[in-house]
Amino acid sequence: MVSPLSVVLLGGGTVGASVAKLLVEQAQDLSARIGRPIVLNGVAVQDIKKSRDGVDPKLLTTDATKLAQSGADIVVEVIGGIEPAKTLIEMAITHGSSIVTANKALLAEHGAHLHKLAEEKGVDLYYEAAVAGAIPLLRPLRESLAGDKVMRLLGIVNGTTNFILSKMYSDGANYADVLAEAQALGYAEADPTADVEGFDSAAKAAILAGLAFHTNVTSADVYREGISKVTAADIAAAKSLGYVIKLLAIAEITPDDLGIIVRVHPAMVPQSHPLASVRDAFNAVFVEAQAAGQMMFYGRGAGGVPTASSVLGDIVAAARNRVAGSLGPAQSTYADLKIRGIGEAVTAYYLNLRVADESGVLAAISSAFAKHDVSIQAVRQDGVGDDAGLIIRTHKATDAKLQATVETLSKMPEVRDVIGVMRVEGGAV
Repeated sequence: MVSPLSVVLLGGGTVGASVAKLLVEQAQDLSARIGRPIVLNGVAVQDIKKSRDGVDPKLLTTDATKLAQSGADIVVEVIGGIEPAKTLIEMAITHGSSIVTANKALLAEHGAHLHKLAEEKGVDLYYEAAVAGAIPLLRPLRESLAGDKVMRLLGIVNGTTNFILSKMYSDGANYADVLAEAQALGYAEADPTADVEGFDSAAKAAILAGLAFHTNVTSADVYREGISKVTAADIAAAKSLGYVIKLLAIAEITPDDLGIIVRVHPAMVPQSHPLASVRDAFNAVFVEAQAAGQMMFYGRGAGGVPTASSVLGDIVAAARNRVAGSLGPAQSTYADLKIRGIGEAVTAYYLNLRVADESGVLAAISSAFAKHDVSIQAVRQDGVGDDAGLIIRTHKATDAKLQATVETLSKMPEVRDVIGVMRVEGGAV
C-alpha cells in the first residue's frame, strides 16, 4: 500500500471551507492526477462549533500551531493578514511541509523571506490564489513566459472597486451611494479601506511585478491612490470622452531597462481597450511581452469556490513535486532592478477646470502647459459665465511634469477650480 500525502488547512473561512469540501469531494480525481492518494488531516478554525458544509467536524481544531508543526506534506494557509500567518508558515516550513497560501498581504511584505526559508528547507511555496482568485495568472508569468521579456502589466485586480466604478458608470450614481450598495451585497467589507484606498491592489501589484521583472518588490514600493475621490462628474466626463474609469494596477519596465515603476491608481481607459469591458466584480490583467505580444487573463477574482480552485491547483502541483522528489520554480530575483518613483512614469492626463469666462484664458492655460513641456492633445469648452469650464486631454509626458502643470494651474487667477485630474492609460491595442 502507498501511504497517502497529507494536507492540513490553516483557516476555515469561506475559502478554507471551500478547499476542504473540494478536497474530500474530489479526492479520487485528485489522487489520480497526483499519482498518489491525498488526504485532508485537519482544519484549524477559530470557532469549532460553527457548521461548515461538507467538512467533517472531526477534522476541526482550534490548535493551528499543532497542525503547522505536524509535518504534513502540504500546509495550506488561508487565514490572511500578517500574523499569525507568517509565524505558522515559518513553523510549517521548518517542519518540512510545502506551503500553499492565498495571502497576498503577507507575500507582498515578507515574500522574499519566506521564499528563502522554503529554498533552504527544500520545500515548495505556491500562491496562485493570492492574486486574481481563480484566474491562472502567476504560473503563466513565472513559467509560461519564462523565456520572454515582460514589458508591462496593466490590470484590474480588485473586484470591490471594479463593482463600484462599474455601477457609477452605468447608473450615474455617486461614490458613497454605490459603496453602501456594495456593502449591502457583500462585495465590500464594513471597513472597505483595504479595497477602496488601493491597499489590496498594491499588494497584488507587488507580487505581479516581482514575478514579471525578476525583482523583489514589496507593497511599500508601490505608488498608491484609491477611488474614494472619484466623483460622478469624473465618470460622466470620462463617458462623454469615450473612456471608462478603472482602478488599475500597473507595473512596467523603464525605457532604459534598468528600473521598474509599480503603481495603483484610478485611470481613464478607452472604451475600445479590452479592460474597459471588464465589469462588476470580475478581474483582468493585460500583459505585454516582447515576443508574445499582448495577452489578457480574465475571470472571477474572488469568492470561496473560485479562489479554492486556484488553491487546489497549487496543492496538486506541490503534491506532484513530492511524489517526484522535485521542487517547483524558486523565486527569481536575478534582475534586481531599481524601483523608480511615480514621477518617472510616462502618462497622459485628463483635467477638468472651472475657469474665468474672459478673453485670454485659453492662451494663459496653454502657456502653463508649455512651461512644463506638456503637450495638449484636445480641449473642450463647456458652459459660460460662472459655469465656464475646460476639459483638457494631454499627450504623454512624465508624471512629474504633469503634476507640476496641475500645481501651476491651481495657482492661476484664470483658473477658478481644478475639478478633476486623472491619468489616462491603455492607448490603442
